[in-house]
Amino acid sequence: MANNDIIYTPDPDADSISSDVAEYNGILVSTQIPVHADGSLALGDITTQCECTLQALKVALERAGSSMDRVLHLTIYLTDMADRAAFNEVYQRFFSKPWPVRAAVGVASLAFEGMRVEVTAMAAKG
Repeated sequence: MANNDIIYTPDPDADSISSDVAEYNGILVSTQIPVHADGSLALGDITTQCECTLQALKVALERAGSSMDRVLHLTIYLTDMADRAAFNEVYQRFFSKPWPVRAAVGVASLAFEGMRVEVTAMAAKG
């Protein structure tokens, strides 16, 4: 894709078909899943998946010149809305007031069997 005004930060996984972060005019967009730093999926309990997902977001944003305190909006995809309370507990360890604008969406399934959470974030470049 040749867009001179959009900057794409590649996903560290060479086989990925998604950029890690896209930037336009100082606004960054990133979608993250529960993945450990070594690239393996964290498909355990919901707390572990939430921690891995938000840690992956933190790393991606920092690589692109931003940070968690620059997140403007977060969309949370959950395969079971009953997991929202567990997500919120982890979320409060990664974010603080003023809270980002956010939405939680219940979905039937995600990309991998056993994956229970995914997030998409918009952040200002730091």
